[in-house]
Formats: sequence, C-alpha cells, structure tokens
Amino acid sequence: MSGPAFTSGPDAAVSQAVLTIDLRALAANWRDLAMRVAPATCSAVVKADAYGIGIEAAVPALIEAGCKVFFVAHPSEGLRVRALSPDVEIFVLNALTREAAPAYSSARLTPVLSSLADASVWAGLGGGPCALHVDTGMNRLGVSIDEMASIAELRLQINLLMTHFVSSEDAGDALNATQIARFDEARRLMPGVRASLANSSAVFLPQQPFADLVRPGYALYGGNPTPGHDNPMRAVVTLEARLLQIRTVQVGETVGYNAQWTARRRSRIATIGIGYADGLPRFAMATDKKRGGEAIVEGVRCSFAGRVSMDLTVLDVTDVPKEAIGPHTKARLLGPEITVDDLGQRGGTIGYEILTRLGARYHRVYVKD
Repeated sequence: MSGPAFTSGPDAAVSQAVLTIDLRALAANWRDLAMRVAPATCSAVVKADAYGIGIEAAVPALIEAGCKVFFVAHPSEGLRVRALSPDVEIFVLNALTREAAPAYSSARLTPVLSSLADASVWAGLGGGPCALHVDTGMNRLGVSIDEMASIAELRLQINLLMTHFVSSEDAGDALNATQIARFDEARRLMPGVRASLANSSAVFLPQQPFADLVRPGYALYGGNPTPGHDNPMRAVVTLEARLLQIRTVQVGETVGYNAQWTARRRSRIATIGIGYADGLPRFAMATDKKRGGEAIVEGVRCSFAGRVSMDLTVLDVTDVPKEAIGPHTKARLLGPEITVDDLGQRGGTIGYEILTRLGARYHRVYVKD
C-alpha cells in the first residue's frame, strides 16, 4: 500500500495519547483471509465505524487490497461507504425501515431482509436487489425456514442468502454443525442464490463453511478469531499514552478511588491521561484482590494500580529502570504484546468492545507506507 501516513482527531500536541492504526496490517489481514477461503469471495464488515478505526480510512485500504463487498449495520454507515466508492457492493444488516428506504435506492444499498415484515415493505417499494437473512439458531434477526415459502411468493430480487453463527469461535460446539445443516436446507429452497454464513471465526472451522461469500469483521482489525490458540492475524491498533507524573509511594499506601490498591513494597507509580472515557474498561482496575490491566513501559510489562478513572489511570512502574524513564516516555496499552483480546479479558469484556469504544480524544495516526 502506497502513500504517506495521515492523522485525525486532536493534534498530537494537545492529546495525551496516540492511537496508531496500521492500514497495511488491515489490508494484509483481508488478503490472508481471502486466500484462505478462495474461490469464495471475501467481503469486509465495516460496521460500527469499521470496528472503531474509521470507515473513511478502512474502506479505501480494503478496496485497494481487493475487497469489493462490504457489510454495515445501519444505512447511515452504508452512505459513508458509498461516498468512498461508486462501484462496491454494500449490504445493510439491520432490519429495514420504510423511512430509510429512499436512502437504499439512492445510494444503491442492498437491504438484508430479516422478517416477513421487511420483505413486505421492500416488495411494496418496488422490490429491488436484496439479501435474505435466515435464522438457523441465533434467535435474534432472520426469517425461519418455514417462512421462506411466503418470502418466495413476493418474487423479490434476492441476490444473497445468509445466516449467522452462534458459536463459531468454539470449533467443538455441536451447534456449528446444526446450523450448517439448517442453512443447507435453506439453500435448497433457493437454488442458484449466492450464500453466506461464515464470519471471522467460521473461516477457521474444520468444516470450511465458506459457501459463496464470507463476512469477516473482527479478524480484519487484529482480533483473534481462534480463542485459545495463537492469533493468526496481524495487530492493527497500537495505543500509547504519555506518562504525566511519576511519584513514589511507601509500603501500605493506597492508590486511587476507594483505596482499592495497596503498595506491598516501596513503589514508583506513573499516571497516564486516559481512562474509561477513552475506552479503557473500568473493570480493568487492579485491586488488592484482583489483577488488572497492563501496559508496556520501556519494554517492561507494568500492571495497573488502583481503579481506572474517567480520565486517568495509574501504572506500577517500579520494575522499569529509573534512568530509562524520561519526559517523553510513553506507556503502550495496546499493540503486538497486549492485544485487544488481552485488554478485553483483563477488563471483564471482549476485544470487540475494546475496538469499538476507542476514544475520540486520541490523536490518530494512520500508517500506509
């Protein structure tokens, strides 16, 4: 991928943290998945502002890598993708509303119909190209297999039949095979229609349920689609925060709100200028009873000390050589050593939430070269 780095958000001089987004890694992740599923088509899910990294940055990088099909959750996201390319195919996942229908037509967005009501609305509006979501076990959105006959009577221009896995991240879950069998049944009712059921984790299932099109999302952005195993994807985001202040606390002194963390040794602690308002999970706090989040400072893994505050987090930097810390030292909270999955686990959540809650106060650097 060619071109210089570019930035967004607050200027680096007035921001207390830098979020670096490696668009080369994003593109490489897509190419790796595309090779794995060939000859099936590999699309890209860019909902939730491309999982927090920014639609306007992610989509051009993915198009340059070769992606021609995109999935979003809301029509507003589809409009943003269409503004970046007149040619790509864009599917909108969430339920159709009559009020949004003009946007679908004007921007050539393809609705994913999830109910008989959706299908009836779309038929009444002229019934242009659409996708049909069949529920095979999620019980969230989607028509039942029994309802597909009624859908067929509407004579819609269905160009994609899709479903969504419940537990594809667990290769041993028997529900995976059940859903594949149910979807095969649905496909027999609509022969010749493109089919899609694989999300990021399903790309790695032994059954290889690739069908005609796969829909990776999380894996594109560096999340691990194979929990419990080495992450086959490249890290996309790196988060670094300035050390605002360093102080020494004595044995028995506490740090942070409600005195939850007590120094067990004479300790040096450093405060950084990001907190739960910037997307750090509050539950990543470290207490006397609970191990919390971590950061890398000058190559040393340092644990959080005390509660994560709205705008501040404290680190125990005792093990970092004192002479190694200077006025420009930063703590790395996300990167190859500490992944979004790692932080999610320490914070009592998942890496998806970490990515999609990346804060607006970060100075963002998008790397292309």
